[in-house]
Amino acid sequence: MIAIIDYDAGNLKSVEKALNYLGEETIVTRDCRDILTADKVILPGVGAFGEAMERLRKYELDKVIHEVTEKQTPFLGICLGLQLLFAGSEENGGVEGLHILDGEIVRIPAKDGLKIPHIGWNSLHLQHQGKLYDGITEGAFVYFVHSYYLKAGDDQIVKASTEYGVTIHASVEQGNVFACQFHPEKSSSTGLQILRNFAGTGEVQ
Repeated sequence: MIAIIDYDAGNLKSVEKALNYLGEETIVTRDCRDILTADKVILPGVGAFGEAMERLRKYELDKVIHEVTEKQTPFLGICLGLQLLFAGSEENGGVEGLHILDGEIVRIPAKDGLKIPHIGWNSLHLQHQGKLYDGITEGAFVYFVHSYYLKAGDDQIVKASTEYGVTIHASVEQGNVFACQFHPEKSSSTGLQILRNFAGTGEVQ
C-alpha cells in the first residue's frame, strides 16, 4: 500500500491516478495510522512553502513524516513535497522546512528571456546512479512547474539535474528518502517509469 499524504496542497488525484494505472494500491489520507503502516509514502504538493508547512503542522503531519523517514519506509517528495524536506525556503520571507535533508530552497534568478515560474518540459542530466532512474536514458524530458529550486547541501545525493538559467538539483535520493522537483505523474512514460521504480524500492532494498 502506498499512502499519498493529503494536507490540502493539491496534485493528489493525478499522483493517485498514475499509481493506479501502474497497478499499485493507494490511499489518499492524513490519518497518522494509515501513513505509519503504509509500505511506501508520497508527499506531493503545489503552492506556497509557508502555507504548506502551516498545514503540515496543523495536521501534525510534520511529526509523522519524520517518524516515517526515520523508520526507513520508502518516501517520495514531489515538487513542493521535495522542497519541504529541506531546511527552509526563501519563499514567504524565509520559512523553516522539515530539515530531513540538507540544502536550501531559493528563487530562480530573473534573466532576460527566462519566464518565471518555470513551466514546461526540460531534459535531465543523470548522475550518481539514482534508483529512481533505472531504465531512464540520459536527457529524458520531464515536466516542471516551479519558481523556487533546490541547492542541495551534498552533491552526492543529487541524482538528476536540469538547466534553467541556473543548475537546478531536480532529484535527490538519500537512503529511503527520494524526491523530484518535477512532476513524474505528468511526465509521460518517463515519469511512469520513475514511479514504477519508486514502487519497487522496498523489494530492491
